[in-house]
Amino acid sequence: MRTFIVLVAAFFSVVSCSSQIYLDPSTLESAITNKEFNYNATRAFPMNGDVNNVLNSLPNTSFSRILNLDPGYGFNLKKDLFSVYLPYFGRAFTANPGDANNGGIKFESKEFTVKQSATKKGNTLLVIAPKDQRENFVFNLEIFKNGSAFLSVQSNNRQPISFDGNISVD
Repeated sequence: MRTFIVLVAAFFSVVSCSSQIYLDPSTLESAITNKEFNYNATRAFPMNGDVNNVLNSLPNTSFSRILNLDPGYGFNLKKDLFSVYLPYFGRAFTANPGDANNGGIKFESKEFTVKQSATKKGNTLLVIAPKDQRENFVFNLEIFKNGSAFLSVQSNNRQPISFDGNISVD
């Protein structure tokens, strides 16, 4: 049921962004081909009901499953570097309680794979898997023709989380 709700929320957020063009098609195609671009996260979709319960318990708040994010979250993909800075809302199965500064998903990887394919609707799907991290992350990024993108992050140590955002180039 949670997956269905998240997928419906993701669908409506993608549909609402479909008329806006974030990047012209030729620049977008070049960035995807070269695999050098920035992903800017604008919304987070936590998959965990515990996050909803905690946020709903705060006074004077009504939480929805969509969290708007401040600018600055996302990742930078280059041929030799994958730099990630994303927030995380959910349950981690193991934690390092002495490291309070290491919240979210933050790392730089120099050893990673990028697999590219096309979806049935003609969008581009990139699967990025860093190889030099303690946690086994898999980033599934679906890039739409207008430059918007939907990111799903899976890990062996955390519950999955998804993000809505857009692509930009330096």
